[in-house]
Amino acid sequence: MRRGVRVGVDVGSVRIGVSRSDRDGLLATPVETVPRTPAGRADLDRILQIAADLEAMEVVVGLPLSLSGAHTKSTTDAIAFAKALAASTATPVRMLDERLSTVSAHAAVHSSGKSVKATRQVIDQVAATIILQQALDMERSSGHLPGEPVSLSALADQTDAGQTDTGQTDAEQTDAEQTDTEQTDTGQTEADRPEGGLP
Repeated sequence: MRRGVRVGVDVGSVRIGVSRSDRDGLLATPVETVPRTPAGRADLDRILQIAADLEAMEVVVGLPLSLSGAHTKSTTDAIAFAKALAASTATPVRMLDERLSTVSAHAAVHSSGKSVKATRQVIDQVAATIILQQALDMERSSGHLPGEPVSLSALADQTDAGQTDTGQTDAEQTDAEQTDTEQTDTGQTEADRPEGGLP
């Protein structure tokens, strides 16, 4: 198990929950609820500041998928936010499947007897805590890093691969055109053959 503080992030459309782990990577605890700022990057900067203050070794962002595993609007939003984080810091950013984390967070908060108003203030932090605790438990039990890395270089490689594929397609098209030309030339040659030749 790697030593070092991790930061957990639950991306919501209105609020972002933030959690942290201890340096031994044993326990995740709530930190803060950050308001979303769609028109700017104050939310992003605040999370980067939290990670810097804690000297975090890693940031774990929840990946919200449907129960079937399909991507949703929330999935796209979380991925975009995770990419923005990765582009703004040298700290590694990973994404972890967070299905049912919000449901678990609501259950945990309601069981504590908090009011509806109080629930709104902490629910995102609790969700972030559940996501991060899941990441810690997965790494401890499996010995593998949790989730998937958000790598800008990998994204660039994927883009290059797409461009390479297009180049291959163009080459194939060129070969096809040459083949067509050869077939046409062959057709002309065959037309010069005496009767009884192949059509």
